[in-house]
Amino acid sequence: MTDNAPAGPPPAASTESSGSGPAAGAPYDAVVLAGGGARRLGGADKPGVQVGGRALLDRVLAACADAATTVVVADPRATARPVRWAREEPAGGGPVAALDAGLRRTTAEYAVVLSADLPFLGADTVHRLLAALRDGDADGAMLTDDDGRDQPLVAAYRTASLRRALADLATEHGGHTEHGGHTAHAQHTEHGGHAQHTEHGGHTAHAQHTEHGGLTGLPLRRLTGALRLTRLTDPLASFDCDTWEDIAHARARIREHGHVLNEWITAVKNELGIELDVDTRVLLDAARDVAHGVARPAAPLTTFLIGYAAAQGKGDAESVAEASAKVADLANRWEAEHGGGGSAPDAG
Repeated sequence: MTDNAPAGPPPAASTESSGSGPAAGAPYDAVVLAGGGARRLGGADKPGVQVGGRALLDRVLAACADAATTVVVADPRATARPVRWAREEPAGGGPVAALDAGLRRTTAEYAVVLSADLPFLGADTVHRLLAALRDGDADGAMLTDDDGRDQPLVAAYRTASLRRALADLATEHGGHTEHGGHTAHAQHTEHGGHAQHTEHGGHTAHAQHTEHGGLTGLPLRRLTGALRLTRLTDPLASFDCDTWEDIAHARARIREHGHVLNEWITAVKNELGIELDVDTRVLLDAARDVAHGVARPAAPLTTFLIGYAAAQGKGDAESVAEASAKVADLANRWEAEHGGGGSAPDAG
């Protein structure tokens, strides 16, 4: 594990986040697994792949932005918002070992566990998972994909239940490890080349057993199989990018008519470091009135001036709405004059 942030800009790649949790319910922590090998992408840096002008990892971090603490299990890199960093030892030890490493840095009662390749995950889905968990007595709430398959890396868990299951799994697997060759053979049978770490790296295996309970190479189903889970269906939010075909599909979808505006505005705000949430319909209405009542090129220049005026004031959404309303009224007056709507002065 490491708290080291990457050297140099941007400063957003600092080591820890602070948040207040969602408005409803107790605060939660987030663990994002971002250290996989991306073999189906030819070893590309999958968390850094851009979809809609934003890295996949940053898109996931935006979905859990109100977590009290966000832990990313991967080598440190620049991110759009501050996070904490952790790493399973040895690196590349698989999702169970990575989850264990990340969970060690959390303290909240609930933990949202996410992979770093979910382009369509939003805060609404994260809160929906947390609500389902808080309202029931299950150990976790996870999404299923469009084929009904469990997605344990798009889920919310009770951290106590998750820690207990990890400890039981570590004890079980660690006990086998102590018996030497038998375990190496069994691990090779189930997980292939992972056995090489046990057979040829005795010191590594011992250190791993001591700190992480020998969780390397275990599949997530070994962990989730011991938990009582609630399942929610959300094929879009659970869509993950394993192949370049998936990446192409995600890039194409956000350019569709019903999505492109919000995606673009979000990307621009991220690029400019703006966290302001505004009613884009108000701005669009003002731009439409200006384009129709004055001149088409005046519309983009006017929206710039609206933003500038709002920044000169309180700089909040209400300031944008107030400036937009003034501009819309001015555009209507301008159009009325052009159309001869005003009366001639009295010549008497």
